[in-house]
Amino acid sequence: MTRVKGGSVAKNRRRKVLKAAKGYFGSKHRLFKTAQEQTFHSGEYAYRDRKQNKRNFRKLWITRINAGCRDNGISYSKFIDGLNKAGIEINRKMLSEIAISDPKTFTELVNTATSALNGKKVTAKEEVVTDNAEKVDLSKKTVAELREMAKKADIAGFSTMKKDELINALK
Repeated sequence: MTRVKGGSVAKNRRRKVLKAAKGYFGSKHRLFKTAQEQTFHSGEYAYRDRKQNKRNFRKLWITRINAGCRDNGISYSKFIDGLNKAGIEINRKMLSEIAISDPKTFTELVNTATSALNGKKVTAKEEVVTDNAEKVDLSKKTVAELREMAKKADIAGFSTMKKDELINALK
């Protein structure tokens, strides 16, 4: 049987691995075998660290919220409990941004949370739907907004409809 060499296919495969290993230290960017091992490990590290990154950001947001809470004389856990009792649903990323960029608004949130902890009813501002719904131009709404409206109106199959179908169904 004749010898079959990899030829251009093997060369291209090796070139692709060495290109991915560009910038690695020592033989890890020069030799195919070590470069391939390192790219496998790099892929594992990247996968692991994408998960850890989410944890790290959540920790950072909680730390920032806690600092804002301490400035207003309340603990983080009581603040979050107060927001839940008040029925305010806002994620920690947004809370941390508010705590940093707009301390007055954050103070209002803290006051709302403390009043909810003290047992006072907090009334949230709700959208009032009137009979003027037909006057609203549905074509200017996004598909996500139209789907939300269709969900509230109990229209079947709204999740697979296109924009014009949603508009017709809502009329």
